[in-house]
This record gives sequence, structure tokens and C-alpha cells, in this order.
Amino acid sequence: MIFCNTFFSPSPLLSPLTLTQTKPSRFPKKLIARAQFQSMEDHDELLRLKFMEFPYLSDTRRQLMVELVSMVEDNLQSLLQPCSLPPDVRNFKSPNGSAEASLHIRPGEKSSPLDTLQDSNMCFSQHNNISTFLNSSTRAPNFTFEVIQSSPTSLVLILDLLPRKDLVLHPDYIKEFYQDTALDSHRQSLLKVPGIKPYVSPSLFVRSGFSPAVSALIIDVEEEESLEEIMRDHVSPAAKDVLRVWLERCAREEDEKRVVGEEEKRSWREEIKASEERT
Repeated sequence: MIFCNTFFSPSPLLSPLTLTQTKPSRFPKKLIARAQFQSMEDHDELLRLKFMEFPYLSDTRRQLMVELVSMVEDNLQSLLQPCSLPPDVRNFKSPNGSAEASLHIRPGEKSSPLDTLQDSNMCFSQHNNISTFLNSSTRAPNFTFEVIQSSPTSLVLILDLLPRKDLVLHPDYIKEFYQDTALDSHRQSLLKVPGIKPYVSPSLFVRSGFSPAVSALIIDVEEEESLEEIMRDHVSPAAKDVLRVWLERCAREEDEKRVVGEEEKRSWREEIKASEERT
């Protein structure tokens, strides 16, 4: 499934699609149905293009988000179903007008390992996120890239492949997805950039979900131009490279060695149940 949302100013072109007929048509019903379907497809593409504008992001961050979303869709298009949300759900704003949003959800095909891609951008907090989630047919990690901007010159970013196995009990999992892919090199390189320092979430629960190679960072600089330069020259290449690793190593349905068998699924459910009982 692909789940995407962004906050933006609505357009009169994006009003909910309505199909009305005031008198009997002289066209065959099949032709009418085909025309209505094509109209809905065109409207769906219009809504998607509007979503991809990311109007409240800087040019650099907008370009990065477009590239990340496009990488997923271009590589996994055949594994995704169309968005089926009604237009008034895909584009909306709060009653007092303080926040506006778009929502884009595309489910994965039943035969694919894809579950969800989540992409969000909030205009009132300058918070944007893209996360990809796999279903229970595989234990490969999920991808996440999140940016929370607190001021024009300061932000927090999270870049990671979120583990789906206990790393202490499965050192081979660390080797396959984090060591062999040199994922930690991105964190090390970013920390060498002036203005970047480690970020530690105050939430133990949040920190427990990260991998040892997570790039959890604070960027705090004096000028907006410096922030844009860091995002363009350092963060953008790292984010695209980590997503590329996820696409090549995790999201390919032909990788049978990562497919979870029934016995492993049962063991997985028992682990979750035991964890819930302990808490």
C-alpha cells in the first residue's frame, strides 16, 4: 500500500468528481462506463500531480521528496494498485483553515511484499516524512526518511532501515542489511558536516525501533542558505542511496530467501504475544 499526504492550498480544479446524467444517453452503456472510468483516471492523475507539488517545502526539499516518491513508484509500479480514496478525502483542510492536506493511498498487490508507503508534509509544522512498509511475507526492514523543521535554520532528520527482527538474536540480519550495505557510512559522513550533530529522541519507544545504523541528526546552522546546501549536497544523496538499498535488497518479491514461512510467522506471532503480555 502507498499512503501519502501533504498539506497545501486547495484548487477549484480539484473539486470532488461527480458523474450526473439528466436525460437518457444515446451512447452504449459500455462506452459510457469506459468514458467515466477514463475521467476518473484523469482526475486521479490530476490529484497525484497536485500532491507532488509539495507547496510548503523549500525547493531543495521538494525536489528530494519528489525524487524519493518517484523512485518507489518507478521501481515498484507493477506491484501497486491505484488509489481508491474519494476526492474529498484525498484533499481537505481543517474547519478553521489553519491546516490543509492531501492524502494519497495506494495498496500493494496481494502477491507483492508491499504493504504501505507513507509520505506526509504538514504546512503548520514543516514536517514531512516518507516511509515504506513491507507485509508479513518478509522480515526485511522498512525504509523511513523524516524531517521536522523547527525554524528556517534548524531541523531534525531521521534516515533509517527500520529492523523487523531482534538484532541481538539475529546477527546475520545485521550483516545482510546494515553491515554489507555499509549503511552506517551515511551517518558517519553526515556527522562530519559542520552544523550537524546527533539527535536523541526523548522517547524510549521511538529509539527502540531504530537500527544501529540510523542517521538521527540535528542540523542547526546560521543561515537558511547553509541549511539548503546541506540538504542538497549531503542529505539528499544519502537518502536516495539508502532508499536504493531498500529497493534492491528488501522490496524485491523474487528474493525467496527472505520470504517468511508459516513456521516463522507462527514464531513471530508468539514473540509479539509474549511481548504484549510482558507490557
